[in-house]
Order: sequence, then structure tokens, then C-alpha cells
Amino acid sequence: MAESFDIVVIGGGPAGVTAALRARELGASVALVERGRMGGTCTNDGCAPTRVLAKAARLIRDAEQFADYGLRGAPPQVDFAALMERNREIIGKLHAKKDLIGALERAGVRLFAGAGQARFADPHRIALGDGGELRGEQFILCVGGHPRRLPFPGNEHALTLNDVWSLRELPPRIAIVGAAATGCQLASIFRVFGSSVTLLEMAPRILPGEDEVVTRGVSDAFERRGIGVVTEIGGVSRLERGENGLALWYKQGEEERRADVDAVVLAVGWPGNVENLGLDAAGVEVERSYVKVDETLRSSQPHIFAAGDINGQMMLVQGATDEARAAAQNAVLGRRRRFEHRVVPHGGFTDPEYGSVGLTEAAAREQHDIVVATVPFAGLDRAVIDGRDEGFCKLIVSRETHAILGAHVVGEQAVEIVHVVAGLMQAHSTIERLAQLEIAYPTFAAAVGIAARQITRELGSTPVAEEWGQSDQPSAEWERSHR
Repeated sequence: MAESFDIVVIGGGPAGVTAALRARELGASVALVERGRMGGTCTNDGCAPTRVLAKAARLIRDAEQFADYGLRGAPPQVDFAALMERNREIIGKLHAKKDLIGALERAGVRLFAGAGQARFADPHRIALGDGGELRGEQFILCVGGHPRRLPFPGNEHALTLNDVWSLRELPPRIAIVGAAATGCQLASIFRVFGSSVTLLEMAPRILPGEDEVVTRGVSDAFERRGIGVVTEIGGVSRLERGENGLALWYKQGEEERRADVDAVVLAVGWPGNVENLGLDAAGVEVERSYVKVDETLRSSQPHIFAAGDINGQMMLVQGATDEARAAAQNAVLGRRRRFEHRVVPHGGFTDPEYGSVGLTEAAAREQHDIVVATVPFAGLDRAVIDGRDEGFCKLIVSRETHAILGAHVVGEQAVEIVHVVAGLMQAHSTIERLAQLEIAYPTFAAAVGIAARQITRELGSTPVAEEWGQSDQPSAEWERSHR
């Protein structure tokens, strides 16, 4: 006879663990089913191991400054096999630190880890791959997604992000297809390691979801670092293996071009893991490889919710965990509380880093009358001290309400800096509050304050004499920024 629970969570990644713990906090009896290893893609195959490689790349880059600061030492060389072993060690440490199995069991969650593929037998029962069966009054699907493989001849010779961790040698020449966050991070990392890198993208620009100034900043930096960027390709035609590596054929305009490489990585999308769940038996509607949900995260079956990558709304850990909390609360408490991703800071560990939150300038102009200020890092004392003056901070503000609508940063610590703005956006603060924030000196985050004060002058919140405002005089800033 099947064991019965108030809530059955399928998937043991960030969304699944969060949903299970939150449901237990609210008093429900909870089972969590994971077909394989706990932790999800981000811990095991995604952002965490990618960050390990980015850390190694950053150390190599920083070593280039040794002579500038009176330090002596030979430039480091990459022992790629040792780095990948270090990667595995760190992922092991993350698992030990999280102690997901122990945390769930201590919370009273009934855990079915390594249970194999779960499939719906009917709307309230799932069969487990190991032969077990569970019944749930309600379900929360948190089964994540997987890298998309393009259907071209020879695609079996290409790698996805999940395959990168099995590499034992550094590819001398690498092509990366897809220039969103994952593709750009890998391109940046492998270039620092010494690989010749070609980055291919179908859109007119890399990082197509980001503000255009972020695209320009990262693109220019990639060009200076010798990364070949090819945009507006018409797709990959074929991939052939020969005696001297791989030949990647792709379309650009009316021409078919060839790139001779040693490895090809596909970073071209992330469909949800919907294929093997038996969703037809549960009556759950699927749309474009994702479980279709409403604003309460309910699927087409009112007792089945979906959170994280599986619903296709926000492919980020921070978004997945926030959705999971909301789904658990709606499921256990019977609420129909709407959920929306309002403030989601994000970024990439490229060189230079980029970070963003809120609306792009183009989107903001469609909805608001706006004021924009951009402060180059070259005007920051910290940038001069650290020898890292590449980048900028851009703020976007509503002229009518003075609300902060967005922030976009390229440069050192960009992913950290953007959280300063995100916190104030979440608190519905105005630009005046940000301008009054006493940011520590000398820091890269000081760019946020300078940009905020530029905007308050333009809005009239900071009094300025009429003749001064109309002249080309510098602003009253300790750290002078070039305009």
C-alpha cells in the first residue's frame, strides 16, 4: 500500500529542498523524492563548479599585476587535471556544509533519495524507479531542467555544461555556441586559462537579455582579451571529427563558415525535465517544455504546483527558492496568493563581471519617463588603487516617482555591488534614500552613491544654484567621476 503524505515534493535541488522545509514549517507531512544525487544542477554541475573555475581564472588574472605592486613570482600555469580535482573536492565540501539529507530528516521530512525516476500513476499517486509508490494530497514539482542539444549532424561530439566537468585536459581551441550567461562565463574562463576561444550567438548581441550597455561593456572586454565573438549566426550546420580535432560548420548570412577547434560546448537553452514524469497521467499541461503554471504557481491541476526551472519562469537559484517558498505556502495554507519576480539581482562571473537588477533602460523607457546616470569605474579611488578601472555603474530612476527601476554594473565585484541597489528596490526606497547612504571608502560600491547623487541633482532633490547647474562645473563629489 502506498505511503500517504500531505505534500510530496519531487526534486532535491534548491527549489525542492526549500519547498519541503517550508511545508514542514507550516505543519504538513512531507515526502521529498530525488532520483539521484541531492543538491540539484547548480551545486553539482552548474553555477557552483563554474564559480570554482572562475576563481582559478581570477587568480591567474591577478597574478598579472604582481610586478605592478612590487611582487616577484613566476606567472601561474594551469594544471587542468588538478583544477578539476579541486573542483570535485569543493563540491564535496558544499554537500558536507549543506548536509541536506540530515537537515531534511531533522525537520521531519520523509526522504526518498536515490529513488530513481518518479512517474505519476494518476493525479494523486507516483511510482518510484525503485519500485515504491507514494500518495500525495498535493504535489510540488521541482525537478529542474537540462542542457539543450541542437539537432545537427555530429552533435554527439559536442559537450554541454554537464559534460565540461569530465574534461581531463584543457582544450587548446574551443568553440562555445550560445552567448548568454553560461556561454559568456565559460568563454571568459577558458580564455584566461590559455585556450583560443570562439563564441557564437544567434542573437544580434551577446548577453541578449541584459541592458545594451552591459553587452557593450562585456563585448569590448572580450575583444581586448582576444575572444572571437560571432553574432547573428543562422545555426550550426554540422560537426565533424577529423585527425586534427573538430570542424564546426555554422551559417552566417548566406555563407557557411568553418571553425577548427578541439572542443565544442553547447550553451543554448535549458528545457524543463518534463519528459519522464508521466504528466499526462496526472493531467498536467506542458507548454514549450515547461509545466504551465498560473500566478500562484499552480499547474493545470489545482493540487499540483511547480517551482524552479521546471516552470520556465526564472532560471536562477534565487528565483527557484523564492518560488518554492511561495508554492509551499499556497499548497499548505490553501492560499491563492500571487507570486511575481519583482527584484531579482543576478550576474555573471566573467572578466569583467557584470551584475543587473530591475528593468533595462530600453524596457524602462517604454513604461516610464526616466533619468539615467552612468558612473565609470575610472573615476573611483578604489579602481585606481586596485588597478581595475574597467567598467561602470548605471542607475535608472523614474522621473515621476523617484523610484529606482534598475541598475546595471560591469567591472570588479559587479555581482556584489548590484545587491546594494536591489535591497533598496525591494524596500521601495527612492533614489534620495540611496543618495544618502554612507558607502564605505574606498570601495567599488561608491559608484552607486555617485550615480544616485547625480540623479538627485537632475531631479532637483539636491539644491544646486541655477548658474552652476547650467555650467560644466564638476559635482560636489570626493571621488570625481569622468562624465
